[in-house]
Amino acid sequence: MRNRAGIETRERILSATKRLLAERGLDGVTIKGICDAAEVHAGSFYNLFESKEQVVLTAVREAIKAVDPHPSGSGVDRVEELVDAYIRFVMDDQDLARVYLTVAVSGGLTDPAIRTRVLRHHQDRHARFVAALRRERVDIGDDEAAELIDALLAALNGYAFQWLLDPTFDFENHARRLLRFA
Repeated sequence: MRNRAGIETRERILSATKRLLAERGLDGVTIKGICDAAEVHAGSFYNLFESKEQVVLTAVREAIKAVDPHPSGSGVDRVEELVDAYIRFVMDDQDLARVYLTVAVSGGLTDPAIRTRVLRHHQDRHARFVAALRRERVDIGDDEAAELIDALLAALNGYAFQWLLDPTFDFENHARRLLRFA
């Protein structure tokens, strides 16, 4: 029973965090605001999360996982599926995508813990893309596959940042056209 209460509290905190991020943006969200919106005490928050950044990154990670073509890791990724998942995250959960991009850059530059988490996420994504490309293109070696994926992910990230700065930018169509190069 106790574990269930912890899970429910965690979900209320994450739900409140997502809602507040959508309403107020990253700078307008505080731990007190999250606790008030989730109807939990600060002690309950700190039993589950170390900081505002951690709860935000957890909410983002769960949103990314929700569009993952094989979240359990049991499927065989295809490059197109992985690009589609990236597009769905950015387009379907725009508030969290904006927060993730903002935290990845600003937090990644100033906070070593955030930088480590963002880099680990990028490395994991890179490895999945490379493995998918190697299965699809047996004619290329590991180094060439890694270089192509470096370029593909750099372009996806660049397009996502351009969309962050200019919401009229057609992120989805630009991102899908990148598949021609994979």
